[in-house]
Amino acid sequence: MTPFNRQILGAAAALVAACTCMSALAADPIRIGVAVGLSGANSVVAPAVVQSSQLAVDEINAAGGIMGRQVQLDITDDASGAVGAQKAYDTLVFQKNVDAIISMETSAARNAALPIVARGRKPFVYTSFYEGRSCSPWMYVNGWVPEQQVAPVVDYFAKSKGAKTFYLVGNDYVFGRGMLGFTRKYIEEHGGKVVGEEYLPIDGTDWTPILSKIRAAHPDALISATAGGAPNVSLAKQLKGSGMTLPYGNLAIDEGTAKSMGDVATGMYMSGSYLTGIDTQGNKKFLAAMDKKFGKDLKTPNELSEPQYEAFFLYKAAVEKAGSTDADKVIKALGQVSFDGPRGPVAMNRSRHTPLAMRLGQIQADGSIRILQTFPNVDPGAQCPNIK
Repeated sequence: MTPFNRQILGAAAALVAACTCMSALAADPIRIGVAVGLSGANSVVAPAVVQSSQLAVDEINAAGGIMGRQVQLDITDDASGAVGAQKAYDTLVFQKNVDAIISMETSAARNAALPIVARGRKPFVYTSFYEGRSCSPWMYVNGWVPEQQVAPVVDYFAKSKGAKTFYLVGNDYVFGRGMLGFTRKYIEEHGGKVVGEEYLPIDGTDWTPILSKIRAAHPDALISATAGGAPNVSLAKQLKGSGMTLPYGNLAIDEGTAKSMGDVATGMYMSGSYLTGIDTQGNKKFLAAMDKKFGKDLKTPNELSEPQYEAFFLYKAAVEKAGSTDADKVIKALGQVSFDGPRGPVAMNRSRHTPLAMRLGQIQADGSIRILQTFPNVDPGAQCPNIK
C-alpha cells in the first residue's frame, strides 16, 4: 500500500469515526427530570402526575422525539417538602444532569428547589397551581394563581348564597398563607368580612380545634387552602363529621382527590382551569389516550396532572424554536411558544405565567364536577414583571 493510499484510508476511517460519533450524539436522549411528591402530602395526586408525564413522553417519542432525539424521563420523589426537594433536585441537576425539569410540587418543595435550579442553570416548568409571585430567571409556570382562581368562588358565595362573612382555613406554609392572604384581601375589598383565619401544620391531621372555632363564629361560608392531597381528605372528613353544612369552597382540591373521597366531598365548590368535563376535541383526545394507555390503572386526570402533560409539549416547542437544548436559548423561547391542549391554547407569555379559562364547579355525589360557570382568558396579573 502506497503512502498516499494509507492517507486516504486514514482519512476515510477518521470520517467514519466522526460520523459515528455525531450519530451517537444525535441519538442521545433529551433527559427531563420530574420531581414529585411520591410520598408525603402530595402522594394522593402524584400517581396521576406521573401518568400524564409518561403519556406526553410516549406521544412525543412516537412522533419522532424532539429534533430527532427521544425523550427520557427521570422521576424522583421530593417527599412533598423542602428537605426532600433539595435531595431530589441535587440528584436531577448535578448527578443526572437532566436537560430540563417539569414538576408539580408543593410550594415548599418548589422554593427549596429554585436555588438548585439556578446554580445548575436548568429550564424549569412548574406545573402546579400555587399562591403566585414566585419568580426566577429559570422558571415558567402554566398553573393558575390566586388572581385567576379566587374570584369565582368568593363571588358565587356572595351573589348566589348571600354570604357576607367568611372563615378561612389552611395549612401553615407558603401556599396556605399566600392563598388565604389574597382571599382575605379580595373578600374585604368586595364588601365581605373575614371572621376567622386558622392554620394547621402541613403534616397535621386533627382539625377538631379549628372546626370548633368555625362553629362558634357562625360564618356564612368556609374557604380552605391546604397542601392538597391528604390534608384535603382529612379536613373534609372531619368537617362532614362535625355536622356543619355551610357552603364550602376548597382552593386546593383536584378532581382526582375528589373522586377518592367518596361522599365527604359532595357539594364542595372549587375553581380550576382543568376538569375532565371540558367539552372540547382536545380534551376528548387526551382522555381517550390516557384511557388507552393506562386502562383500569388510570388515575383521574385533574388540575394537577393535566398541566404536567401540557408542559412537555411547551418544552418541545421551545427547544424546536431555539434549535437547541441550550438552557439560555430554551428559557428565552419558553415565553414565545404555545400549545393547544386539553385546556385550550396555553402560552406562558404573561410575566412567565399563562392566561387561562377558569371554571367554577361543584363536586357531585359520584366525585365528578359539575361546571357551573366558565370565565374565558383570565389574566394572571403582573406575577414576575422584573424577570426578563
